[in-house]
Amino acid sequence: RSFLMHSTYTTDTRSREENKKTIESLYGLSVDIKKIRRLKEWVLLQDVAYVKEIAGILQEMGANEAAVASILERCPEAILHTPAEINSQRALWQLVCQNEKQLIKLIEQFPESFFTTQYHENQKANILFFQELGLKNNIITRFLTSAPSIFYNPVEKTRNVIETLQRNYLSLGGSDANMKIWILKLLSQNPFILLNTSMTIQENLEFLQKNDFTDHEVLQLLSKLKGFIFQLTPATMQKSVLFSKNVFKCSDQELKELVLKCPALLYYSVPVLEERLEGLLKEGISVTQIRDTPTVLELTTQIVQYRIKKLSALGYDIKSGNLESLTGTKKDFEVNYGKIQSKKERPIFNPVAPLHVED
Repeated sequence: RSFLMHSTYTTDTRSREENKKTIESLYGLSVDIKKIRRLKEWVLLQDVAYVKEIAGILQEMGANEAAVASILERCPEAILHTPAEINSQRALWQLVCQNEKQLIKLIEQFPESFFTTQYHENQKANILFFQELGLKNNIITRFLTSAPSIFYNPVEKTRNVIETLQRNYLSLGGSDANMKIWILKLLSQNPFILLNTSMTIQENLEFLQKNDFTDHEVLQLLSKLKGFIFQLTPATMQKSVLFSKNVFKCSDQELKELVLKCPALLYYSVPVLEERLEGLLKEGISVTQIRDTPTVLELTTQIVQYRIKKLSALGYDIKSGNLESLTGTKKDFEVNYGKIQSKKERPIFNPVAPLHVED
């Protein structure tokens, strides 16, 4: 976005001088000019800037001096927008913010998302569409800050992708009653699916069906992969499938079961799977162990090494043990680790229990 702004506002920066009025106004707001010069000097070269006006709007919303300075240091291109543009953006974000206190907090955290005003009409239409769809405002604000690009497309494209997902959900055996919940959950897990085309979605679902996944299994995979499957292509999925089949030396049916157990086999590219497999083998883990617990491939090599080291310190031999103790989220691992630790520390017998000695 900064590049777009840059190309819009300047052609040859080398022959231009910094705008003294802009510099003075920023100094007056205790903004670190050196930081702007280092990161986005082109902003300081523009003939027109609205430093005091933008600072005034931020202060109106409740930002103190330090917050204003921080926002302008991190997103100096904010001063190149007119007050009218920023007030329109302010009104737009207020559609989903509880109050101005929440709004200014979001601007402090994600200034670039707020000060991208080129797509104002698309942003507004998409926000209203998401509200109609039933997405809660707190989810929409999360999208605005962490996935702003989904608002830049015309709302017709967004609607088209949603309709494609709905149509496929029903054709795969999903019920009308659950469809809305399924769509909303999918969007909240991975809003970037909206950047795909309807054709991509269709092609990827057809790939799974051609590989003998039943409609129910395809739905299962969509939920497990949180929509990330739409960011793949049939070609990359095919390569990953063939790699897994060769490594685990399994039939099509056995491979299908492995993929359902560990969708990462479908999602990760061959180089990623290769690297993770090599990392596990170097630790003395066998291919058979990995095949029994394929979800271990969801973890990076660094995480695996860290977890093995922790378990080894407790005397747990991962080479002969079950890999289940390695898998899962950080929280899952800590729970498993705690159980193994307490088991190790537990006395072999209860010293106060009566002894049963046979005559």
